[in-house]
Amino acid sequence: MINIILCGGSGTRLWPISRTLMPKQFVQLFDSKSLFQLTLERNKRYCKKQFIVSNAEQYFLAIDQIEDMSKASFLLEPVGRNTAPAIALACFALDPDEIVLVTPSDHLIKDQKAYVTVLGQAKEQAEQNKLVTFGIKPSYAETGYGYIEASGIDVLSFKEKPDMKTAQEYIDAGNYYWNSGMFCFKAGVFLEELKLYAHEIYVASQKAYDNANKDEMIRIGHEDMNVIPDNSIDYAVMEQSNKVKVIASDIDWSDLGSFDALDEELPKDENGNTKSLHHIAIDSKNNLVLSEKTVATIDLEDLIIIDTDDALLISKKGSSQKVKEVVRQLKENNSELPNIHTTAHRPWGTYTILEDTVKYKIKRIVVRPGKRLSLQKHFHRSEHWVVVSGTATVTRGTDEYLVRANESTYIPMGEIHRLENVGKIPLVMIEAQVGEYLGEDDIVRLSDDFKRQ
Repeated sequence: MINIILCGGSGTRLWPISRTLMPKQFVQLFDSKSLFQLTLERNKRYCKKQFIVSNAEQYFLAIDQIEDMSKASFLLEPVGRNTAPAIALACFALDPDEIVLVTPSDHLIKDQKAYVTVLGQAKEQAEQNKLVTFGIKPSYAETGYGYIEASGIDVLSFKEKPDMKTAQEYIDAGNYYWNSGMFCFKAGVFLEELKLYAHEIYVASQKAYDNANKDEMIRIGHEDMNVIPDNSIDYAVMEQSNKVKVIASDIDWSDLGSFDALDEELPKDENGNTKSLHHIAIDSKNNLVLSEKTVATIDLEDLIIIDTDDALLISKKGSSQKVKEVVRQLKENNSELPNIHTTAHRPWGTYTILEDTVKYKIKRIVVRPGKRLSLQKHFHRSEHWVVVSGTATVTRGTDEYLVRANESTYIPMGEIHRLENVGKIPLVMIEAQVGEYLGEDDIVRLSDDFKRQ
Protein backbone atom coordinates (compact mmCIF):
# COMPACT_ATOMS: atom_id res chain seq x y z
CA MET A 1 0.00 0.00 0.00
CA ILE A 2 1.21 3.50 -0.88
CA ASN A 3 0.28 6.55 1.16
CA ILE A 4 -0.69 9.51 -1.03
CA ILE A 5 -0.32 12.55 1.25
CA LEU A 6 -2.11 15.72 0.19
CA CYS A 7 -0.23 18.80 1.36
CA GLY A 8 -2.39 21.50 -0.20
CA GLY A 9 -4.24 24.13 1.75
CA SER A 10 -3.15 27.10 3.81
CA GLY A 11 -5.07 26.45 7.05
CA THR A 12 -6.41 30.00 7.25
CA ARG A 13 -8.73 29.15 10.16
CA LEU A 14 -5.59 28.85 12.32
CA TRP A 15 -4.25 32.27 11.34
CA PRO A 16 -1.96 33.87 12.48
CA ILE A 17 -0.08 30.64 13.34
CA SER A 18 -0.86 29.10 9.96
CA ARG A 19 -0.18 31.06 6.77
CA THR A 20 0.09 30.29 3.08
CA LEU A 21 3.89 29.88 3.17
CA MET A 22 3.83 28.03 6.52
CA PRO A 23 0.49 26.21 6.69
CA LYS A 24 -0.75 24.37 9.78
CA GLN A 25 0.46 20.93 8.64
CA PHE A 26 4.09 22.08 8.96
CA VAL A 27 3.78 24.04 12.22
CA GLN A 28 5.41 21.98 14.99
CA LEU A 29 2.73 22.11 17.69
CA PHE A 30 2.93 18.63 19.20
CA ASP A 31 6.17 17.90 21.10
CA SER A 32 8.13 19.71 18.39
CA LYS A 33 6.47 17.63 15.69
CA SER A 34 4.14 18.82 12.94
CA LEU A 35 0.92 17.21 11.75
CA PHE A 36 2.78 16.35 8.54
CA GLN A 37 5.46 14.51 10.51
CA LEU A 38 2.83 12.71 12.58
CA THR A 39 1.12 11.63 9.34
CA LEU A 40 4.38 10.17 8.06
CA GLU A 41 5.02 8.33 11.34
CA ARG A 42 1.47 7.02 11.58
CA ASN A 43 1.41 5.47 8.12
CA LYS A 44 5.00 4.43 7.43
CA ARG A 45 4.66 1.08 9.20
CA TYR A 46 1.66 0.12 7.02
CA CYS A 47 2.63 1.77 3.73
CA LYS A 48 5.78 0.91 1.82
CA LYS A 49 6.14 4.41 0.43
CA GLN A 50 4.85 7.97 0.75
CA PHE A 51 3.75 9.82 -2.39
CA ILE A 52 3.49 13.49 -1.44
CA VAL A 53 1.43 15.88 -3.55
CA SER A 54 2.48 19.44 -2.84
CA ASN A 55 3.12 22.84 -4.34
CA ALA A 56 6.63 24.16 -4.82
CA GLU A 57 6.74 26.28 -1.65
CA GLN A 58 5.49 23.43 0.56
CA TYR A 59 7.91 20.97 -1.04
CA PHE A 60 10.86 22.62 0.71
CA LEU A 61 9.02 22.64 4.03
CA ALA A 62 8.28 18.93 3.61
CA ILE A 63 11.87 18.07 2.72
CA ASP A 64 13.06 19.60 5.98
CA GLN A 65 10.69 17.40 7.99
CA ILE A 66 11.24 14.02 6.30
CA GLU A 67 13.74 11.68 7.95
CA ASP A 68 13.91 8.91 5.33
CA MET A 69 13.89 10.41 1.83
CA SER A 70 14.35 6.98 0.23
CA LYS A 71 10.70 6.16 0.94
CA ALA A 72 9.22 9.44 -0.33
CA SER A 73 8.29 10.63 -3.81
CA PHE A 74 6.96 14.05 -4.76
CA LEU A 75 4.51 15.44 -7.27
CA LEU A 76 4.56 19.23 -7.42
CA GLU A 77 1.57 21.25 -8.58
CA PRO A 78 2.15 24.84 -9.72
CA VAL A 79 -1.39 25.76 -8.62
CA GLY A 80 -4.00 23.85 -6.65
CA ARG A 81 -7.01 22.42 -8.50
CA ASN A 82 -8.60 20.60 -5.56
CA THR A 83 -8.40 16.97 -4.47
CA ALA A 84 -9.75 15.11 -7.52
CA PRO A 85 -6.93 16.28 -9.87
CA ALA A 86 -4.29 15.96 -7.13
CA ILE A 87 -5.20 12.32 -6.49
CA ALA A 88 -5.57 11.57 -10.20
CA LEU A 89 -2.10 12.93 -11.02
CA ALA A 90 -0.58 10.74 -8.31
CA CYS A 91 -2.50 7.66 -9.45
CA PHE A 92 -1.30 8.08 -13.05
CA ALA A 93 2.24 7.61 -11.70
CA LEU A 94 1.41 4.27 -10.03
CA ASP A 95 0.67 0.71 -11.04
CA PRO A 96 -3.11 0.48 -11.61
CA ASP A 97 -3.35 -2.46 -9.18
CA GLU A 98 -1.51 -0.60 -6.41
CA ILE A 99 -3.69 0.07 -3.37
CA VAL A 100 -3.35 3.64 -2.18
CA LEU A 101 -4.24 5.23 1.13
CA VAL A 102 -5.09 8.89 0.52
CA THR A 103 -4.69 11.09 3.59
CA PRO A 104 -4.55 14.82 4.23
CA SER A 105 -1.36 15.96 5.92
CA ASP A 106 -3.07 18.06 8.59
CA HIS A 107 -5.19 15.60 10.59
CA LEU A 108 -4.57 14.29 14.09
CA ILE A 109 -5.36 10.62 14.88
CA LYS A 110 -4.60 9.47 18.41
CA ASP A 111 -6.05 5.96 18.64
CA GLN A 112 -3.40 4.05 16.71
CA LYS A 113 -4.80 0.62 17.55
CA ALA A 114 -8.25 1.45 16.19
CA TYR A 115 -6.63 3.12 13.19
CA VAL A 116 -4.81 -0.10 12.29
CA THR A 117 -8.12 -1.99 12.47
CA VAL A 118 -9.96 0.35 10.09
CA LEU A 119 -7.02 0.36 7.68
CA GLY A 120 -7.28 -3.41 7.47
CA GLN A 121 -11.02 -3.22 6.80
CA ALA A 122 -10.50 -0.57 4.13
CA LYS A 123 -7.78 -2.58 2.41
CA GLU A 124 -10.08 -5.63 2.22
CA GLN A 125 -12.71 -3.57 0.42
CA ALA A 126 -10.13 -1.93 -1.86
CA GLU A 127 -8.89 -5.37 -2.90
CA GLN A 128 -12.46 -6.04 -4.08
CA ASN A 129 -12.26 -2.96 -6.35
CA LYS A 130 -14.25 -0.70 -4.03
CA LEU A 131 -13.67 2.98 -3.36
CA VAL A 132 -13.44 3.32 0.40
CA THR A 133 -14.00 6.42 2.47
CA PHE A 134 -13.48 6.65 6.22
CA GLY A 135 -16.46 7.93 8.19
CA ILE A 136 -15.63 9.32 11.62
CA LYS A 137 -18.09 8.38 14.35
CA PRO A 138 -19.34 11.79 15.52
CA SER A 139 -19.15 12.70 19.21
CA TYR A 140 -21.25 15.85 18.94
CA ALA A 141 -23.23 17.93 16.45
CA GLU A 142 -20.61 19.72 14.31
CA THR A 143 -21.45 22.23 11.59
CA GLY A 144 -17.93 22.46 10.20
CA TYR A 145 -17.84 18.97 8.62
CA GLY A 146 -19.64 17.26 5.78
CA TYR A 147 -21.54 14.09 6.70
CA ILE A 148 -21.94 10.60 5.22
CA GLU A 149 -25.26 8.78 5.57
CA ALA A 150 -24.70 5.03 5.70
CA SER A 151 -26.34 1.66 6.03
CA GLY A 152 -23.65 -0.69 7.27
CA ILE A 153 -20.72 -0.13 4.90
CA ASP A 154 -22.98 1.08 2.09
CA VAL A 155 -23.09 4.83 1.47
CA LEU A 156 -26.61 6.21 1.12
CA SER A 157 -25.70 9.87 0.59
CA PHE A 158 -23.15 12.62 1.16
CA LYS A 159 -24.33 15.73 3.00
CA GLU A 160 -22.97 19.26 2.89
CA LYS A 161 -21.96 21.06 6.08
CA PRO A 162 -25.28 21.41 7.94
CA ASP A 163 -26.72 24.02 10.28
CA MET A 164 -26.82 23.13 13.98
CA LYS A 165 -30.41 21.81 13.91
CA THR A 166 -29.68 19.50 10.99
CA ALA A 167 -26.38 18.37 12.50
CA GLN A 168 -28.18 17.36 15.68
CA GLU A 169 -30.73 15.42 13.63
CA TYR A 170 -27.86 13.52 12.00
CA ILE A 171 -26.41 12.67 15.41
CA ASP A 172 -29.81 11.53 16.71
CA ALA A 173 -30.34 9.32 13.65
CA GLY A 174 -27.22 7.30 14.51
CA ASN A 175 -26.19 6.37 10.96
CA TYR A 176 -24.33 9.53 9.97
CA TYR A 177 -20.56 10.00 10.04
CA TRP A 178 -18.25 12.95 9.68
CA ASN A 179 -16.56 12.95 6.28
CA SER A 180 -12.85 12.58 7.08
CA GLY A 181 -11.41 13.23 3.61
CA MET A 182 -9.44 9.96 3.82
CA PHE A 183 -9.76 7.26 1.13
CA CYS A 184 -8.47 3.84 0.12
CA PHE A 185 -8.68 2.19 -3.32
CA LYS A 186 -6.71 0.77 -6.20
CA ALA A 187 -5.14 3.51 -8.28
CA GLY A 188 -6.60 2.09 -11.49
CA VAL A 189 -10.11 1.69 -10.07
CA PHE A 190 -10.18 5.33 -9.03
CA LEU A 191 -8.99 6.46 -12.46
CA GLU A 192 -11.65 4.31 -14.16
CA GLU A 193 -14.39 5.90 -12.06
CA LEU A 194 -12.94 9.37 -12.62
CA LYS A 195 -12.95 8.75 -16.36
CA LEU A 196 -16.59 7.66 -16.17
CA TYR A 197 -17.98 10.42 -13.95
CA ALA A 198 -15.57 13.35 -14.47
CA HIS A 199 -14.19 12.72 -17.93
CA GLU A 200 -12.86 16.26 -18.44
CA ILE A 201 -10.78 16.06 -15.25
CA TYR A 202 -9.46 12.64 -16.27
CA VAL A 203 -8.38 13.75 -19.76
CA ALA A 204 -6.80 17.03 -18.61
CA SER A 205 -5.01 15.31 -15.71
CA GLN A 206 -3.65 12.58 -17.95
CA LYS A 207 -2.33 15.17 -20.41
CA ALA A 208 -0.76 17.16 -17.57
CA TYR A 209 0.92 14.04 -16.20
CA ASP A 210 2.16 12.93 -19.63
CA ASN A 211 3.69 16.37 -20.26
CA ALA A 212 5.23 16.68 -16.78
CA ASN A 213 8.92 16.98 -16.04
CA LYS A 214 9.88 13.68 -14.37
CA ASP A 215 13.55 14.15 -13.47
CA GLU A 216 14.05 14.04 -9.69
CA MET A 217 10.32 14.38 -9.04
CA ILE A 218 7.14 14.92 -11.03
CA ARG A 219 6.63 18.60 -11.85
CA ILE A 220 3.34 19.49 -13.51
CA GLY A 221 3.43 22.36 -16.01
CA HIS A 222 1.59 25.57 -15.16
CA GLU A 223 -0.44 25.74 -18.37
CA ASP A 224 -1.42 22.07 -18.18
CA MET A 225 -2.49 22.44 -14.55
CA ASN A 226 -4.60 25.51 -15.20
CA VAL A 227 -6.85 23.75 -17.71
CA ILE A 228 -7.78 20.95 -15.27
CA PRO A 229 -11.25 21.61 -13.81
CA ASP A 230 -11.23 22.46 -10.10
CA ASN A 231 -13.22 19.83 -8.20
CA SER A 232 -13.08 17.67 -5.10
CA ILE A 233 -12.95 13.89 -5.10
CA ASP A 234 -16.32 13.86 -3.32
CA TYR A 235 -18.13 15.80 -6.03
CA ALA A 236 -16.23 14.34 -8.96
CA VAL A 237 -16.38 10.65 -8.02
CA MET A 238 -17.52 9.55 -4.57
CA GLU A 239 -21.02 11.02 -4.73
CA GLN A 240 -21.66 9.39 -8.13
CA SER A 241 -19.91 6.03 -8.12
CA ASN A 242 -21.74 2.82 -7.18
CA LYS A 243 -18.50 1.31 -5.86
CA VAL A 244 -18.24 3.44 -2.72
CA LYS A 245 -18.07 1.91 0.76
CA VAL A 246 -17.64 3.60 4.12
CA ILE A 247 -15.65 2.26 7.06
CA ALA A 248 -16.97 3.47 10.42
CA SER A 249 -13.91 4.86 12.20
CA ASP A 250 -13.71 5.60 15.92
CA ILE A 251 -10.05 6.62 15.90
CA ASP A 252 -9.92 9.79 18.06
CA TRP A 253 -9.68 11.97 14.95
CA SER A 254 -9.56 15.73 14.49
CA ASP A 255 -8.85 17.89 11.47
CA LEU A 256 -7.81 20.76 13.78
CA GLY A 257 -9.89 23.09 11.66
CA SER A 258 -10.18 25.81 14.29
CA PHE A 259 -8.54 27.05 17.47
CA ASP A 260 -11.41 25.51 19.42
CA ALA A 261 -10.46 22.13 17.95
CA LEU A 262 -6.77 22.76 18.65
CA ASP A 263 -7.59 23.67 22.23
CA GLU A 264 -9.06 20.20 22.74
CA GLU A 265 -5.70 18.62 21.93
CA LEU A 266 -3.19 20.73 23.86
CA PRO A 267 -2.19 19.96 27.48
CA LYS A 268 -3.83 22.07 30.22
CA ASP A 269 -2.93 23.26 33.69
CA GLU A 270 -5.12 22.77 36.77
CA ASN A 271 -7.30 25.73 35.73
CA GLY A 272 -7.89 24.56 32.16
CA ASN A 273 -5.44 27.03 30.63
CA THR A 274 -3.01 25.90 27.94
CA LYS A 275 0.24 24.84 29.61
CA SER A 276 2.83 27.47 28.74
CA LEU A 277 5.95 28.95 30.28
CA HIS A 278 4.92 32.27 28.74
CA HIS A 279 1.46 32.56 30.31
CA ILE A 280 0.92 34.13 33.74
CA ALA A 281 -2.68 33.42 34.73
CA ILE A 282 -4.17 35.38 37.63
CA ASP A 283 -7.66 34.14 38.47
CA SER A 284 -8.02 33.07 34.84
CA LYS A 285 -9.25 29.74 33.53
CA ASN A 286 -10.08 27.80 30.38
CA ASN A 287 -7.98 30.05 28.13
CA LEU A 288 -6.02 29.00 25.03
CA VAL A 289 -2.85 31.11 25.00
CA LEU A 290 -0.10 30.59 22.41
CA SER A 291 2.76 33.08 22.48
CA GLU A 292 6.55 33.21 22.46
CA LYS A 293 6.51 36.28 24.70
CA THR A 294 5.01 36.64 28.17
CA VAL A 295 1.23 37.06 28.26
CA ALA A 296 -0.48 37.86 31.56
CA THR A 297 -4.24 37.39 31.99
CA ILE A 298 -6.28 38.62 34.96
CA ASP A 299 -9.85 37.52 35.66
CA LEU A 300 -10.29 36.16 32.13
CA GLU A 301 -12.15 33.02 31.07
CA ASP A 302 -12.80 31.12 27.86
CA LEU A 303 -10.61 33.24 25.60
CA ILE A 304 -8.33 32.40 22.67
CA ILE A 305 -5.17 34.53 22.60
CA ILE A 306 -2.73 33.90 19.74
CA ASP A 307 0.31 36.16 19.65
CA THR A 308 2.94 36.14 16.88
CA ASP A 309 5.67 38.60 15.94
CA ASP A 310 3.40 40.58 13.63
CA ALA A 311 -0.20 39.80 14.61
CA LEU A 312 -2.39 39.30 17.67
CA LEU A 313 -5.68 37.37 17.63
CA ILE A 314 -8.14 37.51 20.55
CA SER A 315 -11.41 35.61 20.36
CA LYS A 316 -14.05 34.10 22.57
CA LYS A 317 -14.02 30.34 22.59
CA GLY A 318 -16.73 29.06 20.29
CA SER A 319 -16.17 31.88 17.79
CA SER A 320 -12.84 30.87 16.26
CA GLN A 321 -14.44 29.75 12.97
CA LYS A 322 -14.80 33.48 12.24
CA VAL A 323 -11.01 33.76 11.85
CA LYS A 324 -11.50 33.11 8.14
CA GLU A 325 -13.41 36.40 7.98
CA VAL A 326 -10.35 38.17 9.41
CA VAL A 327 -8.20 36.58 6.71
CA ARG A 328 -10.69 37.62 4.03
CA GLN A 329 -10.52 41.25 5.12
CA LEU A 330 -6.72 41.18 5.25
CA LYS A 331 -6.60 39.84 1.69
CA GLU A 332 -9.02 42.54 0.53
CA ASN A 333 -6.56 45.10 1.91
CA ASN A 334 -3.67 43.41 0.04
CA SER A 335 -1.95 42.56 3.30
CA GLU A 336 0.89 40.04 3.36
CA LEU A 337 -0.17 38.85 6.83
CA PRO A 338 -2.24 35.88 5.52
CA ASN A 339 0.70 34.70 3.42
CA ILE A 340 3.92 34.89 5.36
CA HIS A 341 5.39 35.17 8.85
CA THR A 342 8.13 37.62 9.75
CA THR A 343 10.44 34.60 9.43
CA ALA A 344 10.06 32.96 6.03
CA HIS A 345 11.43 29.53 5.15
CA ARG A 346 13.21 29.09 1.85
CA PRO A 347 14.98 26.05 0.33
CA TRP A 348 18.33 27.64 1.12
CA GLY A 349 17.51 28.77 4.69
CA THR A 350 15.41 31.55 6.24
CA TYR A 351 14.98 35.28 6.32
CA THR A 352 13.43 37.36 9.09
CA ILE A 353 12.05 40.85 8.50
CA LEU A 354 13.42 43.10 11.23
CA GLU A 355 11.97 46.36 9.92
CA ASP A 356 9.72 47.20 6.97
CA THR A 357 9.01 50.77 5.85
CA VAL A 358 7.96 52.47 2.61
CA LYS A 359 11.52 53.17 1.43
CA TYR A 360 13.66 50.52 3.15
CA LYS A 361 13.47 46.98 4.58
CA ILE A 362 15.93 45.25 6.91
CA LYS A 363 16.27 41.45 7.01
CA ARG A 364 18.26 38.86 8.92
CA ILE A 365 19.27 36.17 6.40
CA VAL A 366 20.51 32.68 7.31
CA VAL A 367 21.95 30.50 4.52
CA ARG A 368 22.53 26.84 5.31
CA PRO A 369 25.95 25.27 4.59
CA GLY A 370 26.30 24.22 0.97
CA LYS A 371 23.30 26.25 -0.19
CA ARG A 372 23.00 29.30 -2.40
CA LEU A 373 20.30 31.69 -3.50
CA SER A 374 19.30 32.04 -7.12
CA LEU A 375 21.32 34.09 -9.59
CA GLN A 376 19.05 37.13 -9.76
CA LYS A 377 18.52 40.84 -10.16
CA HIS A 378 16.06 43.47 -8.94
CA PHE A 379 14.56 46.38 -10.86
CA HIS A 380 13.43 48.51 -7.94
CA ARG A 381 15.91 48.12 -5.09
CA SER A 382 19.56 48.07 -4.15
CA GLU A 383 20.91 45.89 -1.31
CA HIS A 384 23.57 46.31 1.37
CA TRP A 385 24.86 43.09 2.95
CA VAL A 386 26.71 42.86 6.28
CA VAL A 387 28.03 39.42 7.34
CA VAL A 388 27.49 38.64 11.04
CA SER A 389 28.94 35.11 11.11
CA GLY A 390 30.24 32.64 8.58
CA THR A 391 31.66 33.55 5.17
CA ALA A 392 29.65 34.65 2.14
CA THR A 393 30.66 33.87 -1.41
CA VAL A 394 29.21 36.76 -3.43
CA THR A 395 28.68 36.96 -7.17
CA ARG A 396 28.19 40.53 -8.45
CA GLY A 397 28.15 40.94 -12.21
CA THR A 398 31.22 39.07 -13.48
CA ASP A 399 33.04 39.25 -10.13
CA GLU A 400 33.11 36.62 -7.39
CA TYR A 401 34.57 37.37 -3.96
CA LEU A 402 34.38 36.48 -0.25
CA VAL A 403 32.75 38.60 2.44
CA ARG A 404 33.69 37.62 6.01
CA ALA A 405 32.28 38.42 9.45
CA ASN A 406 32.04 42.18 10.10
CA GLU A 407 32.59 42.94 6.40
CA SER A 408 30.01 44.28 3.96
CA THR A 409 29.19 44.63 0.27
CA TYR A 410 26.77 46.55 -1.93
CA ILE A 411 24.52 45.28 -4.74
CA PRO A 412 23.37 48.11 -7.06
CA MET A 413 19.85 48.14 -8.49
CA GLY A 414 19.68 45.99 -11.65
CA GLU A 415 22.99 44.20 -10.98
CA ILE A 416 23.07 40.42 -11.44
CA HIS A 417 24.10 38.80 -8.16
CA ARG A 418 24.10 35.66 -6.04
CA LEU A 419 24.77 34.77 -2.39
CA GLU A 420 26.31 31.40 -1.47
CA ASN A 421 27.52 29.61 1.65
CA VAL A 422 30.30 27.15 0.81
CA GLY A 423 31.34 26.87 4.47
CA LYS A 424 30.55 24.36 7.22
CA ILE A 425 28.48 26.63 9.47
CA PRO A 426 25.36 28.72 8.76
CA LEU A 427 25.98 32.09 7.11
CA VAL A 428 24.21 34.86 9.04
CA MET A 429 23.95 38.32 7.55
CA ILE A 430 21.93 41.52 7.71
CA GLU A 431 20.45 42.84 4.47
CA ALA A 432 19.25 46.44 4.05
CA GLN A 433 17.06 46.97 0.99
CA VAL A 434 16.54 50.51 -0.30
CA GLY A 435 14.16 51.42 -3.10
CA GLU A 436 10.74 52.61 -4.25
CA TYR A 437 9.28 49.08 -4.26
CA LEU A 438 10.40 46.32 -1.87
CA GLY A 439 7.98 43.49 -2.65
CA GLU A 440 9.24 39.91 -2.68
CA ASP A 441 8.09 39.59 -6.30
CA ASP A 442 10.78 42.03 -7.49
CA ILE A 443 13.08 39.13 -8.28
CA VAL A 444 14.17 38.07 -11.76
CA ARG A 445 15.75 34.62 -11.42
CA LEU A 446 18.31 33.82 -14.10
CA SER A 447 19.42 30.48 -12.62
CA ASP A 448 18.17 28.55 -9.60
CA ASP A 449 19.28 25.31 -7.95
CA PHE A 450 15.70 24.67 -6.84
CA LYS A 451 14.08 25.25 -10.25
CA ARG A 452 11.91 28.13 -9.08
CA GLN A 453 10.54 30.56 -11.64
